[in-house]
Amino acid sequence: MVIFGGAGDLAWRKLLPALCMAHLHQRLPNDCRIIGVGRHNWTRDDYVAFVDKASRPHVGGDALDRDAWASFLARLDFVSLDATVAEGYQRLHASCRSGATKVFYLATAPSLFTDICRHLDQAQLIDADARVVLEKPLGHDLPSAQAINEAVARHFSEKQIYRIDHYLGKETVQNLMVLRFGNAIFEPLWRAPTIKSVQITVSETVGVGTRAGFYDHTGAMRDMVQNHLLQLLCIVAMEAPISLDPDDVRDEKLKVLRSLRKFELADVLRDTVRGQYTAGVVDGAQVKGYLDEADVPAGSQTETFVAIKAQVHNSRWAGVPFFLRTGKRMLKRQSEIIIEFSEPPFSIFAGEPSQSHPNRLIITLQPEESIQLQMMAKEPGSGMKMRPVFLNLDLQSAFTERRAEAYERLLIDVIKGRLTHFMRRDELEAAWRWADPILEGWQQLGERPKTYPAGSWGPAAASALVAREGAVWFEAQ
Repeated sequence: MVIFGGAGDLAWRKLLPALCMAHLHQRLPNDCRIIGVGRHNWTRDDYVAFVDKASRPHVGGDALDRDAWASFLARLDFVSLDATVAEGYQRLHASCRSGATKVFYLATAPSLFTDICRHLDQAQLIDADARVVLEKPLGHDLPSAQAINEAVARHFSEKQIYRIDHYLGKETVQNLMVLRFGNAIFEPLWRAPTIKSVQITVSETVGVGTRAGFYDHTGAMRDMVQNHLLQLLCIVAMEAPISLDPDDVRDEKLKVLRSLRKFELADVLRDTVRGQYTAGVVDGAQVKGYLDEADVPAGSQTETFVAIKAQVHNSRWAGVPFFLRTGKRMLKRQSEIIIEFSEPPFSIFAGEPSQSHPNRLIITLQPEESIQLQMMAKEPGSGMKMRPVFLNLDLQSAFTERRAEAYERLLIDVIKGRLTHFMRRDELEAAWRWADPILEGWQQLGERPKTYPAGSWGPAAASALVAREGAVWFEAQ
């Protein structure tokens, strides 16, 4: 496995710890080697020392002892090269074993993908078994995404390209497929009008930190909605594939993306909210507003929060709003999918003093993974007063096996050649076709993002967005 950007934040914080955990649990081939690539003028010993200091704190301490860590470090190597210069790729070629399957992980800016793929080909490092992993964001709009796809396709076939979205590696996201298609109880209900609405929230308490230079040119729409949230929407809304073959699954996700209502300018104005955090309090600490963060240009109009009412135009989901929401510096760090079922058309309990609570399926992805079904039950005592209770699918108790992190699971999929949980080219481009009119509409309208204090749930306009459909965000219940 060759990691371009081998000393970058993603590599030392996520990829190398994930590979270490795979190593500790005997999930890597015995002869698997991991080669970091970067512009640092480092020897192998320099790289090992860097990984020892930077990555070790991110590896699960309970599973790690000195000998196990040393055996993982023994897999590492480093090649110093400039990704844009052909010369260094011969050194990389010399470091790779002849006949070994090569995985190239491009944990770099997408602007380097073209040069890297061309130089790998020229250095005869690409064969029929080679694989390339592409990190997001893949472009900033449809034309740039198409250009990247076209450039990579000159050197790798589609079956060799793994466009990674780590949300698709989360256990609960993959469990959603089993929940839907492996149980007879939900599938007959999984449609309009039985389902009233769907909420998908990915909220973060952190700000932009040291990523302001990148983030200010990206924003929440490109960074989160166009990939993470749309992929979650696809899994919720897709029809049952005929098999778990990668193309069968991705064909169904593509149908959802193509069924999404296209936004006109009036739709952008009515059904989207973009926000930007100001100073506030998060986890008891005073934090800066976005415009006061280091490297953020004065007067920036980049959004750090997005809420959207989306609709899937097909017979299963006609009239069901999908509320998408993501933001930085929010009250809690959480990722949730809320399936809200319609209320009974007639209630025999209308005269009882109880508050109405719809049935909900609550799928939590982080910080803890869980699935809960909210139902109504009778309170103890006289009368028929009701209150909501939760049926919990306790994944931690039901499965005692270790639960791998998302990156570990996806990296093993790459090594084993499993494409199911990676985006296909036409999927990516369909997602941009939906996102681009929203981005263009915001630019055409010229409105500043609505402000919200750090440590809140976003602008008040986001609550108004769902209220128009007779709904409220789940945490406001």
